[in-house]
Amino acid sequence: MSSLNRTGKRDIVSSPNPEQPAPKRGIGQSLDNYFEITARGSSVMREFRGGLATFFAMAYIVVLNPLILSAPDGSGATLGIPQVAAVTAVVAGVMTIIMGAWAKYPFALAAGLGVNAFVSVTVATTPDLTWPEVMGLVVISGIIMFILVLSGLREAVMVAVPAGLKTAIVVGIGLFIAIIGLVNAGFVRRVPDAAHTSVPVMLGQNGKLLGWPTLIFALGLVLTIILVVRKVKGAILIGIVVSTIVAVGMQIFTNTASSQTDPSGWSLMVPVVPTEIFSVPDLSLFGKVDLFGAFIHLGFMSALLLTFTILLSVFFDAMGTMTGLASEAGLLDKDGNMKNANRVLLVDAGGSIAGGFGSVSANEIFVESGAGIAEGARTGLAAIFTGLLFLLAAFFAPLVAIVPFEAVAPALVVVGFMMASQVRHIDWSDYGIGFPAFLTFILMPFTYSIANGLGAGFIAYVIIHVAQGRAKEVHVLMWGVAAAFAIYFCMGPIQELLGVN
Repeated sequence: MSSLNRTGKRDIVSSPNPEQPAPKRGIGQSLDNYFEITARGSSVMREFRGGLATFFAMAYIVVLNPLILSAPDGSGATLGIPQVAAVTAVVAGVMTIIMGAWAKYPFALAAGLGVNAFVSVTVATTPDLTWPEVMGLVVISGIIMFILVLSGLREAVMVAVPAGLKTAIVVGIGLFIAIIGLVNAGFVRRVPDAAHTSVPVMLGQNGKLLGWPTLIFALGLVLTIILVVRKVKGAILIGIVVSTIVAVGMQIFTNTASSQTDPSGWSLMVPVVPTEIFSVPDLSLFGKVDLFGAFIHLGFMSALLLTFTILLSVFFDAMGTMTGLASEAGLLDKDGNMKNANRVLLVDAGGSIAGGFGSVSANEIFVESGAGIAEGARTGLAAIFTGLLFLLAAFFAPLVAIVPFEAVAPALVVVGFMMASQVRHIDWSDYGIGFPAFLTFILMPFTYSIANGLGAGFIAYVIIHVAQGRAKEVHVLMWGVAAAFAIYFCMGPIQELLGVN
């Protein structure tokens, strides 16, 4: 196309190429530059889909965390299920938005499943110990972790981990995500102790798949795999939405109960459209923390050991999770390290403090963020979308409960496959890497703990290198971490030796 200029000559004006997107201007360009959306091979729509998928994959925590923390403390007091649900959603939303806006990674945070179970079953049941005192220990562990991040120690430990073990972490988290999906869907179940068998898990119930919810999972898994294989955009999210719609329709006709009353029922959330979808969140739990009460009630050594256990768990859970997720998103450099990892670690440490301050337990990076990454999320914009949805969930908690575990579980299994496929990058010919890598990724799902897998792998790495005469290859920080995990695994005998309950 041409036009006349002031001299009468024609200027050549190139026609826009329909195959190339128009250059971004204004807010769009600023958004792209800040989050590096184009540079990371993403788009705003992919980030939105990823943020939505991550939210759906982990929204269950708004329902599950109040149930885990519903037991009375040592004095007989309870936190209150509606209050815990509201604060769980708000803290998750705020910390996830901070992760996205400041650290700029597609990682979502929420109350950690493991830490909350530990503080509920092990710590809070101590006679005369109150929930504010229990949460005080969580806050203290978060503050210590925050200091460790500022000192650079936590990031230095990440850098010191050899590449082979980092790959094993990715594989382990993939297997962990997959088994979470299989167990939550009822496809894999624990064998009752009364069975007197050495096999800890089995297919369905008594080796048979029973119940409508398991059928929903199976249909959702088949659909999601087909969509992924066909490379359909939004495959993970489509699978979750379609499975939820089918589950709601099936529930109308079958009226299936919860697994609380029927072993073949829905694992937690029954997909029923609620009569009321809006509720004003009760945030009265914020600030009900007693930082040093546990040290008075339990004694200094007992409280210190509990704090150390919480600290070690959240310290390495986050390290393993963020490394695995960043690898899956293609956000690691050639040495397997993350850009601005310190920011991610600071937000994670802040999540422990905020979670304890809100009486909902330490907030951690969730492995379910992998669902959003599989959907295309690559930047912090996806985390902001997820965080905003969590804040909305605080007002629409009944509506969130429509999505059953069985509709989300297929996404977790598919994501697990994607992450576990990196096992091919481990050098199995080197026993100094192969054995530790194997222990790392096999123990994560078998013990339901990322920290346990990391600990076993790190200790094995040091021991095998010493046995091979390669002790000089072991980074000094790996020695320290292995020693810390040795203490962690021997906590029972140590407490007995010190006369601590």
